[in-house]
Amino acid sequence: MPDSANLDLDRTDYRLLREIVEDGRISDVALGERVHLSSTAAARRRKMLEDSGMVPRYTATLDLNKLGLGIVVHVAIELNSQAESVLNEFESAVVKCPSMSYCSFVSGDTDFLMIVHVRSFEDYDRVYRSELSTLPHVAKIRSSFVMRRVAQRTVPQALFDGRV
Repeated sequence: MPDSANLDLDRTDYRLLREIVEDGRISDVALGERVHLSSTAAARRRKMLEDSGMVPRYTATLDLNKLGLGIVVHVAIELNSQAESVLNEFESAVVKCPSMSYCSFVSGDTDFLMIVHVRSFEDYDRVYRSELSTLPHVAKIRSSFVMRRVAQRTVPQALFDGRV
C-alpha cells in the first residue's frame, strides 16, 4: 500500500476527492464526467486514493431528527486525574455509551468533548444519570444543547481551496 504522506496529489486528485466527499456513491462514469476524465481513469485514481488510505471508508449520513434523535448535546467532561490509567479506564468506558456519537480527548480546561443524541430533554436526563454520571473518574460534566446547526461539513473547504 502506498504511503499517503508520500503520495503526490494533483488538481485532478483533489477534484476527485471533492466529488466523492459530496457523493460517495457516485459512479465512475459520472465521476469522470465531473472531473473531465474517462470512467477508467476516474476509477483508477479513486482506487489509488482508497488504497493510499486517504479514503479509508464510505459512510451514509442519516437524518437523526427524522429518526427521533433530534436533540444534540455537546458534553464537556473533566476528570479527577489525568493519570494514564485514569484516561484509559475512562476511554474504555465511554466507547460503550450508546447515546454518544463522538468523543475526543482535548487540551484546555476540559479533558473530553462528546456529542450525544437524544429524543427529548427527559431522555437526556436519563442519559445523564445512566450513562454519563456513571463513567469512571468524572469530576465535572457540562452540557450545552444545540439550538441550531449553522454549518456541518465532513471536511473543511480549505482542503480544496487553491487545489481544484
